Amino acid sequence: MKRFIFFPILLFFSCSEEKNNALPLSEGIPDQESWGVTIIMTHEGFMRAKVKSGHLKKYNEQEYIILDSKVVVDFFDLQETHTSILFSDKAEINEKSNDMLAIGNVIAKSDSGITLFSETLKWTAEDEKLFTKDSIMITTLDKDTLFGKGFESDADLENWKIINPSGVTGSELQ
Repeated sequence: MKRFIFFPILLFFSCSEEKNNALPLSEGIPDQESWGVTIIMTHEGFMRAKVKSGHLKKYNEQEYIILDSKVVVDFFDLQETHTSILFSDKAEINEKSNDMLAIGNVIAKSDSGITLFSETLKWTAEDEKLFTKDSIMITTLDKDTLFGKGFESDADLENWKIINPSGVTGSELQ
C-alpha cells in the first residue's frame, strides 16, 4: 500500500520539476543575433541616423530590434552632415516605424555644444524629434546647466524645450 502512495507523490514532483526546466516560449527567443553591428536609417534615400551596438537581438514577427551593448547613434541632416551623437546602455527599435527608444545613462550631444542627460530618450523617425518624460539635465557652451522633467527637440538639439524646467542660467531671458 505504501508503494501506491509513494508512486503518485514521486510522479507529482517529477512533473513539477519538468515545468521549471522548460524552455522559454519561442516568442521570447530572438530570431537573429549579431555582434558589433551598424544599422543605417534613411529617409527618402538620405542617411538620417547611423546606429552602432555591441549586440543586437532581432524579433521578426514583432518587427522589433533590441540593442543591448554600448549603443552609439550618429544623427545627420538632409545634406548628410553630422549634427549630433547619442550614447546609451540599450536601445529598442520598432522596425515598422524606425522609431527608437534609448534607455539607460542616455547622453545626447549636439555638434553645436548642447549636451542632454536623461535615463530615456525616444527618437521618432517620421518627424525626427527627440523627447522624454523623464528628468533631464542640459549643459550649454555658455556653462548654463538646466534641469527639468520632460523634454522635446529636433535631432540636432537646436530647437528644444524643457516641459517643467528648473535651474540657473547666466543668459538673459527674452
